[in-house]
Amino acid sequence: MSGRLVLLVSTPRIAPGLLTREAWTTLEQAYAVRGLPDEPQTAAVVEAGIAVEPPDGTEGAEGTEGTEGTEGIGDPAALARSLVALAEKAGERPVVWVGSADGDPGLSEAVAVEVTRLAEPPDVELLIGSFDVPGARLLDVVAVMDRLRSPGGCPWDAEQTHASLVPYLLEETHEAIEAIESGDAAHMQEELGDLLLQIAFQARVAQEHPTEPFDIDDVAGELVEKLVRRHPHVFADVEADTPDAVAANWDAIKSQEKQHRTHPVEGVPVSLPALARAEKYVARLDKAGRSDLVDAAVAPGDLGARLLQLVREARAEGLDAEAALRETLRALADASAGSSI
Repeated sequence: MSGRLVLLVSTPRIAPGLLTREAWTTLEQAYAVRGLPDEPQTAAVVEAGIAVEPPDGTEGAEGTEGTEGTEGIGDPAALARSLVALAEKAGERPVVWVGSADGDPGLSEAVAVEVTRLAEPPDVELLIGSFDVPGARLLDVVAVMDRLRSPGGCPWDAEQTHASLVPYLLEETHEAIEAIESGDAAHMQEELGDLLLQIAFQARVAQEHPTEPFDIDDVAGELVEKLVRRHPHVFADVEADTPDAVAANWDAIKSQEKQHRTHPVEGVPVSLPALARAEKYVARLDKAGRSDLVDAAVAPGDLGARLLQLVREARAEGLDAEAALRETLRALADASAGSSI
């Protein structure tokens, strides 16, 4: 028999050692297991009682605390030759390479080249030992952002503050809205990514606060708690089986959480575009039973009052005044693009 070489591939985005049953069975049955000693997955395999030797085969990974780590796999062709040669003499039992977190660039190709030179090459198998879970790439966002912000990273990223990033947060928010309204899925994906970057960036800056630090896990944790708290019809025993009932329940819970507010429109950001801010005011005052304040504001009949009345009418018709005006302006821009100066 010509032997069997197994390249064990796993995702670095979940804890090392969380491998499939097939992966563990293959490791336990192996003639030899090879891997880089400084890789977390190698350490997890060793901890499970399976001996792992480094690529040159000169020193076992077990019991090698303090062993100087290698810088990647080195020459992929050399590693491929040694793994294929080992598999040739292993007989029926497999030789397993424990893949590195970086995916061992060039190794698969080098193994393919090596086996094509042999008259009776060993079987080569790519064994997927673990898979990304939904949301796993968010860990990459955090890792990349940390690299950019850390010493030796990007000088521009390193000097940013919460305040200096605000213009970018505002700009990316508007660009995301524009992408959503365009209906272009690829554009939407890109702009939502840019908006996600701003959240990750702000959270990474917050980690460095000298007295009140927080990180992306704190942000996500607080969000999860809020979502669970405000959806008792999903996570508890409250009955709310229509959108209107859910909205009413949400408002009631939010009112309990915001008891510190002293008036209905407190908390509406003053940086909102005027039409969007007016819609928030009208909605808040209506819910608080103070639509009389809106009546008084629209009575004089000046331009601002007339605009406020239009916002009120739009809300009564279930329309978003800000979105409606944006749509009209887009049409105007398109018409302008087809004209000459």
